[in-house]
Amino acid sequence: MDFQQIIDFDKQLLLLLNGSESLFLDSMVVTLTTAWTWVPLYISLLIVVIKNSDSALKILLTILSAGLCVLLAGTVDDTIVKPLVGRWRPTRDPEIGILVDIVDGYRGGDYGFFSAHAANTFSIAIFFCWLVRCRLLSIALVLWSLTNCWTRLYLGVHFPGDILVGLCWGALVGTGVYFLYRYCVTKWIGNYYFTSIAYTKTGFNRSDADIPVCVLVFTLIYAVMRACLV
Repeated sequence: MDFQQIIDFDKQLLLLLNGSESLFLDSMVVTLTTAWTWVPLYISLLIVVIKNSDSALKILLTILSAGLCVLLAGTVDDTIVKPLVGRWRPTRDPEIGILVDIVDGYRGGDYGFFSAHAANTFSIAIFFCWLVRCRLLSIALVLWSLTNCWTRLYLGVHFPGDILVGLCWGALVGTGVYFLYRYCVTKWIGNYYFTSIAYTKTGFNRSDADIPVCVLVFTLIYAVMRACLV
């Protein structure tokens, strides 16, 4: 399979995943893809960090690390990679743009490679997977990121290839930033690992780690209820 065949397959796969005839799904996807919808999740993660940090420096390092994830994952993509590569979004692609199902007139910007939504959310998810080391929270955060990725395909603003590369870059960024964070914490604060039934390996209370999971569930319920009102 040559490169052009891969591109053609990417386009055909997008058309299979894009849109539907359901106004309910349209409304739910628009809610889920909106950044403001996930503010409660970000706040809940901050609460977990604050409750489980024994110093202001550790809290600050975590916040800076999360910010660095977004800077490296999404900002680098939007300001450098997308203009440099110049791959049209499906909604603006000269070949298949007319076939893409548009929701509420939303087409996104001109270029879509790679997906900043995928890179941003997955970098945050992977960073907190490493940071907290709680299986339930890790699964929830990965599913959260994949949900965001699905919304971009549904809306037709990214090809599957855009999403895949975004996930790979996000995983690399999240992992790299975590190990930088761990190095700084070990150097400036000291002992990093714990051994306890009630706490994760990195010292997070397991019951506190359930807070973002509950917030995610309630956010999904909110999106569904809002879609029901359409």
